[in-house]
Amino acid sequence: MITSSIRKIFLLGPTAVGKTSLSIGLAEKFNTSIVSVDARQSYRYLNIGTAKVSLEQRKQIRHFNVDILDPDDLDSPGTFLERAQQWYTEHCDNYPNRPLIYVGGSTLYLSSLIIGLDPTPKANPTRVAQLKEQARIEGIKSLYEKLQRVDADYARKMEGLNPQRIIRALDVYYETGEPFSSFHSNTIPTCPKDTLVFGLKRSRSNLHGRIEKRVDHMIERGLVEEVRRLLERGFSPKNQALKTVGYSEIISHLNGELSLEQAVEKIKTQTRRYAKRQETWFRKWPFIRWFNPEKQMEREILDLISQEI
Repeated sequence: MITSSIRKIFLLGPTAVGKTSLSIGLAEKFNTSIVSVDARQSYRYLNIGTAKVSLEQRKQIRHFNVDILDPDDLDSPGTFLERAQQWYTEHCDNYPNRPLIYVGGSTLYLSSLIIGLDPTPKANPTRVAQLKEQARIEGIKSLYEKLQRVDADYARKMEGLNPQRIIRALDVYYETGEPFSSFHSNTIPTCPKDTLVFGLKRSRSNLHGRIEKRVDHMIERGLVEEVRRLLERGFSPKNQALKTVGYSEIISHLNGELSLEQAVEKIKTQTRRYAKRQETWFRKWPFIRWFNPEKQMEREILDLISQEI
């Protein structure tokens, strides 16, 4: 039985670095569950393009935050945090001596759990409705360009054209006259005493090679058909879940705007850029204990993590 004071174990890193396999090993080692800290794995039907854990893996290890939303549902770090707090309470009630494992690379979601959310002004419902209507008429890219002009820092850190986040940031700017990013804490982030944070990182060339192979494998597994089925189900390309890397490019292909080869190359390019943004974000967190799967075997990493619990 584990009697350590550590209640939460985080495993993070850029996309395609190899978190899933190690997280399963961790969960088995501690006989515990996993919370997916991935902004897209929570959506049903988005399986291939999100590299979602398989049904077999979920039968083996309980996963929270997987397949709980429809693609036309909105989500945010705030609503995710509310769910995660409920799951943590449930886990502690049932397994008081087992740490809960959090795995993913969605930076704002991870930040909400480890550091907390910065207080920001309340939304102006009238303006939010106006911005949504503007996005419907002009397209979300038009609002994103406005955000780049008034809050370039926040726009640069954004993971794709997320309508909810773009509208939220613009609403705060118009409400206060200050950029949304100015409400985010600039103090050195710290980690709670009951939490350990581990990260995986690889050389740039190795990670890019893994990204290339992952995207090719997604196409081989049927990503194009997955996206086609989502559209046939009636989900709009404007949904938050589908305006993300992998899905938006394939939608452009199905619309005749890109060849499949062009779409695949664009997915790879955008995924590499996303991985770079993740790595930049994680460098701000001095409390991460890093491992390199190129140099350390999975069993060795598991043993080293176990020694710190």
